[in-house]
Amino acid sequence: MATEVATKRNSPFRFLHKLPIRLTFTEKKAPLLISDLAKESDELKKRTHILECAWNQEHDDEEEEEEETREDGVVDGSDDASSTHDIYGDIGNRAPNEFEHIGRFTTFQVYIAWFALFLFAHIREYVTRFGFVKDLSNKENKSMKDFVPLFSDFEAFYQRNCYIKVRDVFERPICSVPGATVDLVDRVSHDGNWTYEYPGTRTNVINVGSYNYLGFAQSAGPCADQSAASIDREGLSCCTTVHERGRSVSQAKLEKLVAEFLGVDDAICFSMGFATNSMNAPCLVDKHSLIISDKYNHASLILGCRLSGASTKVFEHNDMESLERILRDAIAYGNPKTHRPYKKILIIVEGIYSMEGSICNLPGIIALKKKYNAYLYLDEAHSIGAMGKTGKGVVEYWGCDPKDVDILMGTFTKSFGAAGGYIAGAKRTVDHLRVASPTGYYSSPMSPPIAQQIYTSMSIIMGRDGTNDGALRIERLARNSHYFRMKLKQMGFIVYGSNDSPVVPMLIYFPTMCGFYGREMLARNIGCVVVSFPATHMTEGRVRFCISAAHTKEQLDYVLATVCELGSLSRSKFSRRSHLYKNLQIEW
Repeated sequence: MATEVATKRNSPFRFLHKLPIRLTFTEKKAPLLISDLAKESDELKKRTHILECAWNQEHDDEEEEEEETREDGVVDGSDDASSTHDIYGDIGNRAPNEFEHIGRFTTFQVYIAWFALFLFAHIREYVTRFGFVKDLSNKENKSMKDFVPLFSDFEAFYQRNCYIKVRDVFERPICSVPGATVDLVDRVSHDGNWTYEYPGTRTNVINVGSYNYLGFAQSAGPCADQSAASIDREGLSCCTTVHERGRSVSQAKLEKLVAEFLGVDDAICFSMGFATNSMNAPCLVDKHSLIISDKYNHASLILGCRLSGASTKVFEHNDMESLERILRDAIAYGNPKTHRPYKKILIIVEGIYSMEGSICNLPGIIALKKKYNAYLYLDEAHSIGAMGKTGKGVVEYWGCDPKDVDILMGTFTKSFGAAGGYIAGAKRTVDHLRVASPTGYYSSPMSPPIAQQIYTSMSIIMGRDGTNDGALRIERLARNSHYFRMKLKQMGFIVYGSNDSPVVPMLIYFPTMCGFYGREMLARNIGCVVVSFPATHMTEGRVRFCISAAHTKEQLDYVLATVCELGSLSRSKFSRRSHLYKNLQIEW
């Protein structure tokens, strides 16, 4: 007994037992004792599941109330019934994100392929160094070897020995509207893809590589006509910055329409989608803040996090347990640099992840955001217009309240067939960005015809043109995406992401298959995008298909037949779950 008392007295933390230390997240919520944190760690998984179940139960109750209301005859009429139709089905039963993994032996084979690739690259380097092969690459001047290098050694080595061998499947120039089909400029190389010759011909291919989700990339129609008319009224450019002369009438109208479309107070538009993230994220946080970013966030978000100066922590992709663990530790331990609590915690996620085809678990993220009093930044670059029964993105897809998301970001380069981006939310937030964003000082406003293209396409989506063309495009995109994904799985390919996502990454793993698929698909008049390291992990090379509402079923069937043929030739049907879809009747 005496020993125990002496131990408590000599403990360096004995004063903590006398002080009523508490951590309070909000004034309205009950305080959390430090001693409770250990108990919470053991029940982390259980509580996360409870949050999701509670959200599903809440919406199930709402649906039951709606059904009872309809039975009572309060709501009737075909118009109302059609307006509530959701092509994706019940919100509580959304298609899950799937990430089937290959076996260790196949992974080992992929690493062996990379080893052989680098081995021959080093041999080529030595052969070139001794003059047996003419060196056509750009290198550092030997007289400046003591200066800071302009190129990274590995990146330069990789580019001149690995990337250059498959350069012909990238950077293909186009010479038409990137619709369901697109014209590619033919080119020939006689020196290993270092230079190209253009014979003056072109090839028309089925376009499954562009982000033309709703098919608004058109050279004729209401969007093109009204954009051309705006040139006569306002010209092509404002020739100034926003803070010097102001924005165009078309951009001002567009910002009001974006806010109305999203159901928020206000919105601000920018002329470049990448800069919308990279230049505005630093305006929202500082060095006393914490950014919690998804593992697979876009490069523009990563750059914005770095420029902000805030501490950054990364959570596993779409993993609510990992996110809650970081949130809890950040509040419990504070900023390790200042030994003070973080002034602000900002969670940054995407709606649809462009390389994974997965959809974020927005209800779970919002629940954690509210629980820990954090802020939420949602990048809907690929989901706005393409997801939701009326095209309002993953917020509508999950049935969430847009005001639960503090910063709604999106781009106009995908579903709207234009350029630029927006940030929407509370008026106070948008007013702050109008003053503090560097884009207002150092970049031009949106080009008037581009703003008009977005305005017209968004009006069509909203049904303001008096037709149901927008609704038909959204439904056709959902049908095409689901049909294409399920067919690939039935053939035996590994496909990442959700069945509702229009981004369809098909895994081929081996770096050599990127060149094979890119060339053979083009030879069969199909234009697709192949992706490998460093855009993805070394063992996860893939073909990324972007489905559009402009695609017909016949075009999709031709692409699927070609992919099936190439998959058999290259033995790239790696899925071990194809038997689950063998007898499945897949309807368009």
